[in-house]
Amino acid sequence: MTLDEILKEIKNAESIVVLTHESPDGDAVGSSTAMRLLLKSLGKSSDVIIPKFARIYNFLPGIEEVKTMSDVENYDLAISLDCADVKRLAGKEYFENSKKTIVIDHHGSNNMYGDLNYVNPVAPACCEILAMMANYFEVEITKELGTCIMTGIITDTGGFRHTNINAETFEFTAELIRKGVNIPDIYKRTLRTVTRANFELTKRVMSRMEMLEDGKVTFTYITKQDEKEVNAEEGDHEGLVDVGRDIEGVKVSIFIRQKEEGEDLYKISLRTDNDVNASDICMMFGGGGHPRAAGATLQGNIEQVKEKVMKEVKKALV
Repeated sequence: MTLDEILKEIKNAESIVVLTHESPDGDAVGSSTAMRLLLKSLGKSSDVIIPKFARIYNFLPGIEEVKTMSDVENYDLAISLDCADVKRLAGKEYFENSKKTIVIDHHGSNNMYGDLNYVNPVAPACCEILAMMANYFEVEITKELGTCIMTGIITDTGGFRHTNINAETFEFTAELIRKGVNIPDIYKRTLRTVTRANFELTKRVMSRMEMLEDGKVTFTYITKQDEKEVNAEEGDHEGLVDVGRDIEGVKVSIFIRQKEEGEDLYKISLRTDNDVNASDICMMFGGGGHPRAAGATLQGNIEQVKEKVMKEVKKALV
């Protein structure tokens, strides 16, 4: 399918909703707010629905327009951003009830669940795809739109330090700098500023960290009780998986987080080096993501989840 088909559906739609995945990161929130501005430039209004997101993204232009829910039951068009599977889509009922659906994503594990699917696994962030789309649609990338786009690029590349970056990433960045986008400010707000709760959770993660497989694997966790004790809010767990990855000699960092208090259900986050495919491991548990960063959800207590994940990790290390 082509971008011309996407543009045609956008122009034909009277009502549009923009959605992204649950527990949204910077690329999810950035691409959602960017899409709203892009649609506005095309003469279209839209509802951006994100039930919960971290307060560190409150600086994004138009963030005050984001809704937690909508009273519209059936939209003409639903656009899903940065979400590989409809099961992970926050507000998926709006997507399923829409007359037409579009999926825009950069996850190689995307299962093409929209009527129109534009998926580019080479792009380091969904926001980079939106930058390309804006250029194709001849939409001016303003400072406001550029700030949203840059937030997704910076967070999903870890501040340009992950191997998913490419020449186009820096070309877009250079263009956005010329538009007045403050790259250092976005970097500081999203990657270098942590909440008090995140700091307290980091201490717990470090104290529990295990070095496994001769130092090639790290494993750690937090529970809902931990989050409750430090007054954690949405997004305060972000970045905890990177604590293990940054240790010398580590090929796989495993971080698990309890989904609900009193339940044996954990969200797995994996970060790996170039020798191990994180997405392949997580796909064994019904999850997925990127080769170096992926996730899934597993039933069981901490030790049971650890055992299941380690079994697949050991296979990948061979």
